[in-house]
Amino acid sequence: MKKLLMTLTAALLVAASALGISACGKDPNTIYVDTNAYFAPFEYYGGEKGTEIMGVDIDIMNMVGEKLGKNVKFINTDFDVIIDNVESGKKYDCGAAGITITEERQEKVAFSNPYFTSVQYVIVKNDSLTKDGTTTDGVDYILWDSLAGKTIGVQRDTTGDIYANDEIDSEKGTLHGSGAEVKQFDNAQLAVDAIGIGNSLSVDLVVVDKLPAQFIVNNNSNYQCYALYYDEETATEEQYAICVTKGNDELLSAINAVLTELGTSGINALVSKHLGLN
Repeated sequence: MKKLLMTLTAALLVAASALGISACGKDPNTIYVDTNAYFAPFEYYGGEKGTEIMGVDIDIMNMVGEKLGKNVKFINTDFDVIIDNVESGKKYDCGAAGITITEERQEKVAFSNPYFTSVQYVIVKNDSLTKDGTTTDGVDYILWDSLAGKTIGVQRDTTGDIYANDEIDSEKGTLHGSGAEVKQFDNAQLAVDAIGIGNSLSVDLVVVDKLPAQFIVNNNSNYQCYALYYDEETATEEQYAICVTKGNDELLSAINAVLTELGTSGINALVSKHLGLN
């Protein structure tokens, strides 16, 4: 019986190999990309039926697939599990979801070269919060100090979540001891939907990255957004990159090659495309 089981096991392994399927169920000819499709214009649901994952990051990874001669499969998950998923490497090869480089994340995954610099923005209902000023290049901003005592909505484990909690928890934070509160949501749109709804989920405003904030506001005339600054010269800045399972040097090199080929102008063109500006 033991010999029979060993023979059957060997046969199954040979069959799996013939089909190009690895022991953990990943096709070696496919790049598995973990994403969160609620972060337009970097990833969002679109297409004729509204079921296709589209966006800047999706275009970038499809170019990587072409360079390596591989298929690319995108899987939508909650943002807060992407880093851990990619770290394990069991189901996903990389994560592309407007992910900000942080030291904590670098301990778990490898990052590509940064390809986009963003700042945090505040989304509010029209006329509910007055701007604190305007920069010399015409950017209307609100200071962190102005969020004291507010209930702040964020997408879980995003940079907005990290910044807001740091400002509340740190003794040096501008919101420390102010009574400000952070409420986490699965995506930015759900957080915005909770602004002023008057129940236990209600928030006063939402902190999220610039382009998703502008995308949401442009599609809803009831809201407006402002850049979030520490003072009139210091924005809350971050850099996006694509995360890769450590040790997958071929994929990382291909991603960096595509980002280099695109350059700033190419990335900006993709952003404009998915914002509907061209």
